[in-house]
Amino acid sequence: MSSRAPAHRPQPPSRRDVLTATLGGLLLPGLAAAQPTKKTAQAAPAVKPPEKPAAPSRGRGDAMRTRPIPRTGEALPVIGLGTWQTFDATPDERAPLLDVLRTFLDSGARLIDSSPMYGRAESVVGELLQKLGETKTPFLATKVWTTGKEDGIAQMRESLRRMGQGRMDLMQIHNLVDWRTQLATLRDWKARGAIRYLGVTHYARSAFGDLERIIREEKPDFVQLPYSVLERDAEKRLLPAAAEHGVAVLVMQPFASGTLFERVRGRPLPDWAADIDCTSWAQVFLKFILGHPAVHCPLPATSKPSHAADNVRAGFGRLPDEKLRARIMKALEG
Repeated sequence: MSSRAPAHRPQPPSRRDVLTATLGGLLLPGLAAAQPTKKTAQAAPAVKPPEKPAAPSRGRGDAMRTRPIPRTGEALPVIGLGTWQTFDATPDERAPLLDVLRTFLDSGARLIDSSPMYGRAESVVGELLQKLGETKTPFLATKVWTTGKEDGIAQMRESLRRMGQGRMDLMQIHNLVDWRTQLATLRDWKARGAIRYLGVTHYARSAFGDLERIIREEKPDFVQLPYSVLERDAEKRLLPAAAEHGVAVLVMQPFASGTLFERVRGRPLPDWAADIDCTSWAQVFLKFILGHPAVHCPLPATSKPSHAADNVRAGFGRLPDEKLRARIMKALEG
C-alpha cells in the first residue's frame, strides 16, 4: 500500500509474465490451505545502510518475520497491504478483495494502509474485515488529508466510522497537508487513546527535505515514503534519519508503480534468488527493501489474491546482504 494524491500513478501492469513459478505447492504451511479455490481476476548509487537500529525477528516455525516499532518495541510483521486504487471498488468488484484480505491476514501480516483520498477504500476495508470476522487483529493505518483543525477532526472521525474502528492504530498526515495543525491534533488524540501511533507521509522527492526536518525535530512514530530498487533517494538522508531518531519506516510504491515488472518482463528469475528464498521477482523486490535495516514494512497494493499470496512470501526466509542487494540493483539497471 502504505501511500500522495498526484503521486499515485496508474496501477502496475499484470505480473503474470514475470512470475517465474506458480504459487501452487510453493506456499508456506498454513497459507496454502487459506488460498481460495475460486480463481479471480538512473538512481544515484546506493548509500550503505546505517548500523541496524533493531534486529528483526526471524519468527518461529512458519511465523512471518517482524521488526519492532522503535517507539514501543511492538512487533510489526514486515509485509503490509496498500489500498490505493485497488480497494476503491464497487460492490460487484469486492469478492476478490475479500480473498486478498483473507490471504494477507492468514499469512501473519497485519498492517493495512488506507486514506480518505482513496475513494471507497476505507469503507471497503471496514466492510470486508467485518465479513471476515477475523480473530487475527489487523494493524489499521489511515490518514488525515485536509486543512484546518475542525475539518481534520471531522475527517478522522469519518475514517474511524468507515473502517469500523473505535480507535486507529496509526493516523498519518497525508502528503504533509497542513501538517503543523494536524500534528497537534494527532498528539492530542494519541494522548487520549484515540490513536496508538502518529505519522507523516509524502510521495515526492521534492518533499524529502521537509520529511527529514520533521523526523529530526518532531520525531513522529512513523514515516511513509517511496523506496524501491530503482528509486533509492530515501537512502541518502531519510532512512538514516529515521534510524537515528527511532522512527518506523513504511514504504509506498515498492514496485516503482509497476516499472520494476516492466524491467524484468520475460526474464527468468536468477539462480541467486534461491539464496534469499525467493520464487518470484515480486519477492526479490520486496526483500531488497527489507534488506535495508531502517525499513519496517513495505506496502504493496493488489486486488488479486494470487499476488497477495506471492507478496506475503517475502516476509519469510532469508534477506539479502549488501553484496546481494548490489546484484539485485545491477539486474534491474543492466
